[in-house]
This record gives sequence, C-alpha cells and structure tokens, in this order.
Amino acid sequence: MGKRIVIALGGNALGENLPEQMAAARGTARAIADLIQAGHEVVVAHGNGPQVGMIQKAMAELTRSDPERYIPCPLSVCVAMSQGYIGYDLQNALREELMDRGIDKGVATVLTQVEVDPADPAFQHPTKPIGAFMTREEADKLVAERGYDVVEDAGRGWRRVVASPKPVSIVEIKSIRDMVAAGLVVVACGGGGIPVFKTDGHHLKGAAAVIDKDFAACTLARQLDADCLIILTAVEKVDIHFGKPNVEWLSFLTPARARAYMDDGEFAPGSMLPKVQAAVEFAESAPGRTALITLLEKAGEGIEGRTGTLIQR
Repeated sequence: MGKRIVIALGGNALGENLPEQMAAARGTARAIADLIQAGHEVVVAHGNGPQVGMIQKAMAELTRSDPERYIPCPLSVCVAMSQGYIGYDLQNALREELMDRGIDKGVATVLTQVEVDPADPAFQHPTKPIGAFMTREEADKLVAERGYDVVEDAGRGWRRVVASPKPVSIVEIKSIRDMVAAGLVVVACGGGGIPVFKTDGHHLKGAAAVIDKDFAACTLARQLDADCLIILTAVEKVDIHFGKPNVEWLSFLTPARARAYMDDGEFAPGSMLPKVQAAVEFAESAPGRTALITLLEKAGEGIEGRTGTLIQR
C-alpha cells in the first residue's frame, strides 16, 4: 500500500541562479516521480536560502537606487516571491515528468503561510543574517527608521538579522489536505513558509523572521497525517564522529538514541542538527510515523528500507 509522504527539499539543491534551478528541478522531478509511480502520495516542501537572498539583494538595490520612492521590501513578501518562482519550476518539471511516464496527476503550488508565536523566545535573539551587506551609515538608518536588528559581519559590512521561530501551524492546511485528497501533487511551505502571526480578528501579519524548512515540513507532515517525512540532504546517511577515523554511518535511530547523540554534540547546528530534531519530532508525534534522512536520488530505496537513516519509535 502506498504511503503519504512529505519531502523536505533543501533550497541549495535548487541551484544558485535561475538556469541552475531549472536544471535541478528536472532532476528533482525524476526522483519524486519515482515515488509517485510506486504508488505513494507526495507533498513537497522546500528551502529557499539562495533564492530569497537573491530577491532580498535585488530589492535592496532598488531601494538604494531611489530611496525616496521605494522602501525596503518586507521579508515575508520576499519569501512569497521565492515560493512563486521556485514552485513554478518545480510544478512544471513534475508535470512534464509525470506526463512523460503516462501518469495523469495534476501538480499545484500553494502559496503557504505558517503561523508563528510572537512570544517565541527567538524573537528576542535574532540570529539569521539576511540580505545584502550594508555600510554602517545604511545600517544605522534602517535601525532608526525601521527598527531592524543588524550585526557586523567579519569586516565585510553590516547585515540585518532576523528571528527563526518554530512553526505553530500551517494556515492553508485545509486547502492542502483537499488537494492531496483529490489526487494532486502539492508543492507547499516553500522556504519554511511565509511567517505570520494572528492579530485582531482574522488578520494575519507578516513576521520579520525565517522558518527552518525542516521544522515547517515536520509541521506540515503532522497536520497532513503523513506516514513518512523524508528530509533530503547532501549525504546518504546520518553519521557520528564526523571527520574522524571511527566515523559511523547510522541506518536506524530511535528518538532516544538520536537525543543522546544531539546532547553529545554529534550534529552540527545549522546543518544536520535541525534535520535530526525535525525527524525526531515527527517520529514521536504519533504511532507508526517514520522519518528518513537521505540523498534525493536514494529516497525510493530509503522508503524500502535499503538505505538512508530511518528514525522511528
């Protein structure tokens, strides 16, 4: 029987520019189509690190060119832009690949908002640098006029920093559920989702934040009642003792064992650590749920238990 799978695809896997992204999307589509052809329901979440950075820099240059006319583009809007053009390439590549295989399935991208908690401690300690480098004068102006948090970056200039809060819920989850139930392949939660928080009434306000796409994918998988969360990375399996003669590649982890390795500092922050944390969170969220960390091209083999690192209670 096929499984309901949420895939977390890294933004770096989509290239650094538009031509690279189009080529990478085609390779990604082949791997995802393999899972669909095997009978699985697939929802794709993805990162947007290089892409949203490119948008931020372009918008910053626009503001610099005519500061009386243009104001800095809100980060939430930049994330929305990145969702649109990444989704455009992914859904077209998937549509073409599925049609080439004679698979009649629609593919759709959902512009996805993700609720965060304004009381999340991350907002008190913003650490994620975004956008272009600035002079001290430019940085001071944004601090005074817009209340930005900025840091000096190793003598290269000043950059804005924002919070990275944990996702609370997917705003468009009902729409995504309905589309999956109708048999569509859905691309959602691009770049971790557009971070928003509730204000008066039913209004949602964009937050100056970025959401880790692995945690967003975990939240999406939980709310979709998925069977499996696949977190794709640059290695076939998770390892411990990285870079040492006694390096060990792990095929299976219980949440308890994974936590012990995290406590020992085995996984690098900002790299493998959030992937393992998200995998553990999903595996513990309900009986029978599994998480898999592996390479994109090994996802099919991983679902069959032949490779990758499986995290399960």
